[in-house]
Amino acid sequence: MPPPYAEPGRFSEYEVTVGTGPLAVSGTVSVPHGQAPGPGVVLLAGGGPFDRDETSGPNKPLKDLAWGLAGRGTTVLRFDKAAYAHRDAAAASDLTMTQEYVPYAVDAVGLLRRHRSVDPGRVFVLGHSMGGKVAPAVAAAAPEVAGLVIMAGDTQPMHHAAVRVVSYLATVLPDQVPPAVVEAFRRQAALVDSPELTPSTPAADLPFGLPAPYWLELRDYDPVAIAAGLRKPMLILQGGRDYQVTVADDLVRWRTGLAGRPEVDIRVHEAADHLFFPGTGPSTPAEYGVPQHVDPAVVADIAHWLSHERG
Repeated sequence: MPPPYAEPGRFSEYEVTVGTGPLAVSGTVSVPHGQAPGPGVVLLAGGGPFDRDETSGPNKPLKDLAWGLAGRGTTVLRFDKAAYAHRDAAAASDLTMTQEYVPYAVDAVGLLRRHRSVDPGRVFVLGHSMGGKVAPAVAAAAPEVAGLVIMAGDTQPMHHAAVRVVSYLATVLPDQVPPAVVEAFRRQAALVDSPELTPSTPAADLPFGLPAPYWLELRDYDPVAIAAGLRKPMLILQGGRDYQVTVADDLVRWRTGLAGRPEVDIRVHEAADHLFFPGTGPSTPAEYGVPQHVDPAVVADIAHWLSHERG
């Protein structure tokens, strides 16, 4: 069921191919009907093998955003991640974070800039979670990007965040997350920090079973420093109830690193969780299994910013 703010009669959709070679992926472009060229936005899903809708149980947050924005005059391109479309081949390729996002996002930006419904000077990148973390690298690789929307973009080193998150889950779900699981994550995170980490370190010894090259790149990746060098407009959104990416551990770094920058707009939606679903009380993974939609206030925030931002 579409979100209440979606107006399917105001836009149409068609399929595209994003990227090149054997790991090219499919995507969807949502095109507003009958308007002068306006803003375009490329959507980037979070970490893991997500499809173009960022399907999480019964929910599709990126589809919510695409439909909500397309009905309000923005042309939107979203695409499957290679880890979803080519799971085995992508795993065998040992793709790093930038390899699994940046070439595809740059290609998608080019596709939108050539689209009849898009002002080529107003193409933005919107990333959620890890998609938000990598968005500054996309803009650095594609200077034609007009600006960024970063939703729950994590800045705390991911292996440290993994320990924090699993420790939180052990307190709210003690029957499901025993102390041994927390200790295992601590050991794996310590190995990522260690000078003993090399490209040949077994993935089984590392957090989430991700390969060593992935962690070696992430260890040196600073999204805030890259963003600070861009001098582009940015809208940074954070959920107040998010336990995966938090105000205290992640948003604080965006605020500090981009302080005094009038082109950067930082907003906290206090009722929102990590997927920007509204709710109350402590957030848990069970929320993601309940059918719901991205908060209308979040969609309105983004649509208004895109429609007024000129890059």
